[in-house]
Amino acid sequence: MNTLLEKVGDLNDMLLQGQEIQALEKFYDPEVEVQENDEEPVRGKEKAIQARKAFLSSVKEMNCVKPLKVAVGEGTTMVEWQVSYQSSEGTEEQFTQVAVQEWRDGQIVKEKFYFGK
Repeated sequence: MNTLLEKVGDLNDMLLQGQEIQALEKFYDPEVEVQENDEEPVRGKEKAIQARKAFLSSVKEMNCVKPLKVAVGEGTTMVEWQVSYQSSEGTEEQFTQVAVQEWRDGQIVKEKFYFGK
């Protein structure tokens, strides 16, 4: 059985290889809840994937996606990411975010992103 550290490592590797949608399909529970800061959560794997596709379509070029720190607790992982990209409108975006993931039966059931812009 893979440990939680191995699972989050596999997830991060897929994200670093540009396989975001495949990673979500593999690791998101069908009833996943995804939230950014204090926004209303997106509920359900399909809706979460559609929201991510919408974001990715607004990105012209991804300059940097780099995990800075990874922490693992009981049923929970946290990853601090450095992110920078050029939007399709030509603006440069750069920020650090923390993804907190709650896992059950090898899949993410809740993911919340904390970041400021």
